[in-house]
Amino acid sequence: MARAVSTRRKLTMTILVWLVALIVFFPILYTIITSLKTEGEAAAGFSMIPSFTFESYAAVLDQQDYLRPFFNSVVISIGSTIVALLIAVPAAWAMAFTPTPKTRDVLMWMLSTKMMPAAGVLVPMYLIFLNTGLLDTLLGLSIILTLVNLPIVVWMLYTYFKEIPVDILEAARMDGATLGKELVYVLLPMAVPGIASTLLLNVILAWNEAFWTLRLSTDDAAPLTAFIASFSSPQGQFLAKLSAASVLAILPILLLGWFSQKQLVRGLTFGAVK
Repeated sequence: MARAVSTRRKLTMTILVWLVALIVFFPILYTIITSLKTEGEAAAGFSMIPSFTFESYAAVLDQQDYLRPFFNSVVISIGSTIVALLIAVPAAWAMAFTPTPKTRDVLMWMLSTKMMPAAGVLVPMYLIFLNTGLLDTLLGLSIILTLVNLPIVVWMLYTYFKEIPVDILEAARMDGATLGKELVYVLLPMAVPGIASTLLLNVILAWNEAFWTLRLSTDDAAPLTAFIASFSSPQGQFLAKLSAASVLAILPILLLGWFSQKQLVRGLTFGAVK
């Protein structure tokens, strides 16, 4: 009886997991199918049957330079991630191992900045970028994406660092390790799974950022989000070409997530079991 109940429970959970996975993946699947249709078929209405034509991809690549926004996305995502980690690692280390009575308040304040509507600070940020010469530059977009994602990076690293036993760091200090050696040779190697998952998540967030990249770039520093938006015009939305551009934009990050999924899951569960 107990075995039958356990089997039904496992079957139910399996069905629910597959159902949720299908719901999450369906928009991507439909985008891929639409990109393999002609414009007429795409505009005709909902259909899951593609004609397996690649004319939209050919038109997209002929109409726009894909490599330039792809390069911009790579530079912005990796650059903002490296800067965010350089800031977040010492900040999370300090708050995790030398906390003060205000540490929790600081963390909550940092997290609260993510709840602020980005449109509320768009005008002052635009004017700052315009007056400092950062508008439509890779440096400017890297800075804004670092600031946007920094609270999440600090929170994730703080959570990982809190799971590392303080006794190990104290033993390193007793052996004569300086502050720098303690951070580089003791803490960082132990937190590699957490740092790796934080790095991957930040790259994904930076790659997918659309609000700031579309408003603080025009041509020179335009990433793949602007590449997608270029196929929505006043004359209408060319759904097949728009879908093809979307697939070309998300394909690199999908492949990154696929090949690094084990590391990502390992990092997200780091410290879950002591």
